[in-house]
Amino acid sequence: EATQRGNLKSVWYDSPTIGFQRRMTVYTPYGYETNPRKKYPVLYLLHGAGGDEEAWSSMGRARQILDNMIEKGEAEPMIVVMPNGNPWQQAAKTLMVPEEEFQWGDPNTTNLYVNLLVKDIIPYVEKHFRTLNKAESRAVAGWSLGGGDTMSVSNLYPGMFGYICPLSMGIRDGQEVDAELQAIKKAGYKLYWVGCGNEDFLFESANALHQALERNGLEHTYHVSSGGHTWPNWRTYLTIFGKLLFK
Repeated sequence: EATQRGNLKSVWYDSPTIGFQRRMTVYTPYGYETNPRKKYPVLYLLHGAGGDEEAWSSMGRARQILDNMIEKGEAEPMIVVMPNGNPWQQAAKTLMVPEEEFQWGDPNTTNLYVNLLVKDIIPYVEKHFRTLNKAESRAVAGWSLGGGDTMSVSNLYPGMFGYICPLSMGIRDGQEVDAELQAIKKAGYKLYWVGCGNEDFLFESANALHQALERNGLEHTYHVSSGGHTWPNWRTYLTIFGKLLFK
């Protein structure tokens, strides 16, 4: 357990795109309050089906993981923004574990959430927190449907995120991604990191993403672990890619 602890805050913000207030969880690293001039990079950390803005901070133990890595000097001090990925939900109802029954997200819902992220959440964060507002200081990561959101936001807004980390997710049969991946390649990025368990029911989708990245000449890391679609894997992936961000 780290002795230098960051803070977790529940933050309500106006969401003009959807017309009501919504809530997110924000982690600020140890020293944020005492260094009023220091600006920080931001990781946007997204949850999957059955999760909400409290998923990564509770089941995911994001604060403890970040505190430990930052205190040891393994990770850069960063702000972590954990939004609610259910566009029609203002805030968490109850904390749910990942659902076994997986369904591919409705593209309209995904696109709405991606627009909420880009038009409402990121501008709010960059106005109200001391952030470094450039692509190489922005990362996006998420598991399952949040991995789909990670891919959607980086595909639709190439050049916005320098670090792209979809976890336990990939591309579905027949999904055309070549043009979008070429746009990401052209816009430039620092890291594309894909993680999946070899017993995950989306392992073939992750393999397909890996092959698409290779086919399009995008340098990337494909981390295959044991295990399935589970929190122990997602926590482990955070400890791995978290050390690579903003270096």
